[in-house]
Amino acid sequence: MITKRIIPCLDVRNGRVVKGTNFKGVSDVEDPVKLAKLYNQAGADELVFYDITASVEDRPLFTGILKEVAKEIFIPLTVGGSINTLGDFDRVLKAGADKVSVNSGAIKNPDLINEAAEKYGNQCVVLSVDVARVNGEYRVFTKGGREDTGINALDWIVEGEKRGAGELVLNSIDTDGVKKGFDLEMLRDVAKLISIPIIASGGAGKMEDFVELFKIQGVDAGLAASIFHYKEIGVNELKIYLKEQGINMRV
Repeated sequence: MITKRIIPCLDVRNGRVVKGTNFKGVSDVEDPVKLAKLYNQAGADELVFYDITASVEDRPLFTGILKEVAKEIFIPLTVGGSINTLGDFDRVLKAGADKVSVNSGAIKNPDLINEAAEKYGNQCVVLSVDVARVNGEYRVFTKGGREDTGINALDWIVEGEKRGAGELVLNSIDTDGVKKGFDLEMLRDVAKLISIPIIASGGAGKMEDFVELFKIQGVDAGLAASIFHYKEIGVNELKIYLKEQGINMRV
């Protein structure tokens, strides 16, 4: 049985971890290096680091903070933000990332997925997709959820797997920061179509939400931010609870 993963997410803007709701209303939380260290000690299985304004501001990802974060942790680190070329992959991997998350860069140039998978291996390429419902259709959004690309999200996710992505982070804009549970409907619809591991993001509010999440076959990890940042739930406390519910966790 595959061990399920709990992954805190650090959304970094101007060198600070921030958090919003439905990708809006962003507020300051904490220093990323300090938080990363805490999560490493608390038993997080992995950590995700997003430079959330790099694409909007059309600049490279800040690797200075990333290097400091990487030095403090001993768990896998996935990094994203303005990843547009193989050179960007190379830069963040050299700064300490274990996996690289592609989002808008892959939408602009889908061949980036193929090229990165060929050069670094599928396990290194994480396709991150920001999705919201528009007239009953799952649509791909970019620029921090600001721009509807018009692309059908299910089609894009299937294509991403075919091109060589080894993992999918599915970010539900509709449930982001709302804390009323993961977007189970969307996750079920996606899980039917692909075989790569799915990391669910957006909506975690209580420990029971993760129990419901892990009932979906194909969902391997739960990613959350505010419930961990604001100490509403402890990572280790959550993992012990899930193990008690019969979910295979590394505690």
